[in-house]
Amino acid sequence: MMGSSNWPYRAPRVELRSQGGEPGVFHLDGANHPDRIQEMAERKIDISIINPSVLLTMAYRGSGAFEKPTQVATIAVMPHYDQLGFAVTETSGIRSLDQIREQRFPLRVSVRGSLDASTTMLVDVVLKAHGFSLKDIVSWGGHVSYDQPMPNDVSRIGRVKSGELDAIFEEGIVMWGNIVSEAGMHFLPIDEPHLAKLEAQGFRRAMIKTALYPSLPTDVPTVDFSGWPIFTHRDASDLLIRDFCEALEARKQRIQWRIGDANQPPLPLEQMCKDTEETPLDVPFHPAAERFWRERGYL
Repeated sequence: MMGSSNWPYRAPRVELRSQGGEPGVFHLDGANHPDRIQEMAERKIDISIINPSVLLTMAYRGSGAFEKPTQVATIAVMPHYDQLGFAVTETSGIRSLDQIREQRFPLRVSVRGSLDASTTMLVDVVLKAHGFSLKDIVSWGGHVSYDQPMPNDVSRIGRVKSGELDAIFEEGIVMWGNIVSEAGMHFLPIDEPHLAKLEAQGFRRAMIKTALYPSLPTDVPTVDFSGWPIFTHRDASDLLIRDFCEALEARKQRIQWRIGDANQPPLPLEQMCKDTEETPLDVPFHPAAERFWRERGYL
């Protein structure tokens, strides 16, 4: 059902109760939605997952998309390498994000739809660092199209080719990085002053590399969109978190974790406990998780 584009229910939540009716419920949420961070703060869920890592970093620090610090802790980070891309058409004449603000350009831009709110939220954080927002684009006579398919879909890149859109602001570069030039577009670089400002909010610097996307004329500096942190509340029970880590360890040969692969490699726990390019880890471990991974020799 989840594999069907027509299936609307894509936010899984597992609730486990005692068969005997004793008090206490365990909630595991896999919705990948920023709202789950607030639910975690309110102790409505016990363990969840989010993409990218920077969103959890901002929640922990109270920066960027979050007004105040949240008591979250990391259990592990599933590997995922990605960047945020800001692509505009050659015919628009736009060469920087600042230029959009300076010209109050009535951009017709496609961003991710409601099922993946993290993407649009972080796009707006980057735009606000440049002095404007998606709402401003609309107020200048532009249009924001909230589209659920990935950018390589005909409903998005196809509308660029037909002249209906001027821009796509999106992640998942691996799916569309090599077709940007063909569609008559280019990625906008984020300059040093703005990268420093965004880094202070929790982003990591990143590069859309010609080594990976040879159709691009040059490397493009931007911000990172990597990592799928598995997280919990800082004060979650040590026993609960240890049991969860033990379950990951016990079933690492059977857990499917990588998108699209029929034959999955084992869950790479040794990498999921380390700060790497694919597993950005800027939020401290829950103490019980850190002890468990250290006992296993992963730390």
